[in-house]
Amino acid sequence: MAKNLKDKVAIITGASSGFGRGIAIALAKEGVRVVIADIQEAPSQGGFETNAGTTTVDEIKSNGGDAYFVQCDVTSHADVKRMMAASVECYGKLDIMINNAGIFRGGKFAHEFTEDDLEACWRINVKGTWFGCQEAVNTFMKQGHGGNIINLVSTAGLQGHPKQSVYNISKGAQANLTRCFAIEYGKYGIRVNGICPTYAKTALTRQLFDDKNFDDFFVESIPLGRWGEVSDVANLAVFLASDDSSYMHGDLVRLDGGETLCRYSA
Repeated sequence: MAKNLKDKVAIITGASSGFGRGIAIALAKEGVRVVIADIQEAPSQGGFETNAGTTTVDEIKSNGGDAYFVQCDVTSHADVKRMMAASVECYGKLDIMINNAGIFRGGKFAHEFTEDDLEACWRINVKGTWFGCQEAVNTFMKQGHGGNIINLVSTAGLQGHPKQSVYNISKGAQANLTRCFAIEYGKYGIRVNGICPTYAKTALTRQLFDDKNFDDFFVESIPLGRWGEVSDVANLAVFLASDDSSYMHGDLVRLDGGETLCRYSA
């Protein structure tokens, strides 16, 4: 058991599928009461989830956990406020906020991306995380006993990549957002950290995973020689949510099989 997680309350955005679903299930196993916040309750199609026909809430409850679904569009500040109010009304408090909802745009050179591509990444990845952090801080400050924010960033927030400039721009902003909130609110006992995965097996990457040429290139370029798994991210999120990581603050934790060390070639 991770230290001091039992009976804490966590909100995870984008938790119907992918990283968010994996994190929610992992936290629930540690005794956390979890709020599943997403625009839809059903898992996205084409992912790698076990029991993909079952909602995250039902999956957690079937294993004895406690979970509650709130519909939320993270690009709407009003929706995020409503999500926060509904969560606190349901469970009486908030201890952990995990801003996981995100979108990917790639496959084009910078001059080929449209304004809509840029706007989509900015609204969901940056504004969605900003609203989540703001409302979590407001709630934590009212409660007066600190809190914990975890943002799902990416290695794209730490370095450049070809053919995904609009995504990298948004993730770079999200990385600095994480740093700024950590600087301003640490003195109130509010910890803020980011997780920076490389490509992992989710619905967002299914097309790339199924492309044999890309799969071969990617696996050969990663020193550990494999794709990331949702469980890799979920396990790290549990650690960062717990008191086992109580002196980690403002970190952007690489979870990339060595990707940011180099592009490996045998």
